[in-house]
Amino acid sequence: MNQSCWPLIKRYWPNWLIVFIMAVCCYTASLGMGNAIRFSVIAFLCSIWIILLFYPFFMPPIASLPDLYPLIPEDWSNISWKGLLLIWSSLSGPEYIVCIAHLLNPRGSFIKYFTFANTLSVLENLVLFIASLFFFGSKFLSLSKFPIVTMLRYLQSPIFERVDIILICLNIFNLVFAVSIFLLCFYGALRILGKKLQTSHSKWGIQIICIIATVWLIAANKWIWREEHQSILLNLEIWCSSLTYLLVPLFLLIFSRKKRGL
Repeated sequence: MNQSCWPLIKRYWPNWLIVFIMAVCCYTASLGMGNAIRFSVIAFLCSIWIILLFYPFFMPPIASLPDLYPLIPEDWSNISWKGLLLIWSSLSGPEYIVCIAHLLNPRGSFIKYFTFANTLSVLENLVLFIASLFFFGSKFLSLSKFPIVTMLRYLQSPIFERVDIILICLNIFNLVFAVSIFLLCFYGALRILGKKLQTSHSKWGIQIICIIATVWLIAANKWIWREEHQSILLNLEIWCSSLTYLLVPLFLLIFSRKKRGL
């Protein structure tokens, strides 16, 4: 390959990566909710075992058991409230299921399986948080924007030189599943707003939404996702996730109470 092409490839490869991932997500979402949920089994099997590789990070020289407590600090500071907000936003996500409720079978065991999956996700995030806390320490953990990715770079193998690249590729299965579900949620929300729940599911609608999302992601990657803006965008994502996780269930609770009263 001509050496003059490398600067061009290096400049535009993030956009091609976005296009490739969104194309896979579009295909998965266009197959419908049932197949998208079945794909979660593949994503689960490709990534759940990775948590076992974090075992060395529980016993580094810097590890200190007192870093785990007090679980509830005696003196609440601004950092404590930000930490509580971060934990609350990390639990968000299940509230978006309201947008695809019309696609689910109310007679099935969806709630049971969904509760089990959500509990398993919380436990997985808890294990990863404890591992990162032992590895970085309570003083340096806040200095790392992406501690889990940084920890992966310290994994070593006599066979593969860059273990983190392989693990990140496997985690893309989770990314594809999550984005596919969110695309279906967004499509379901538009159908609810447009009062077209009685009409048949259209693959063209999903594809148009995927194209719009891809263009938006490329534009955000080029003009918004900059080093000086990352902290602002991350804080905005935390606040938005926290608000949706609070307001959506609260709205559904108030609506169900009023409906029962009628």
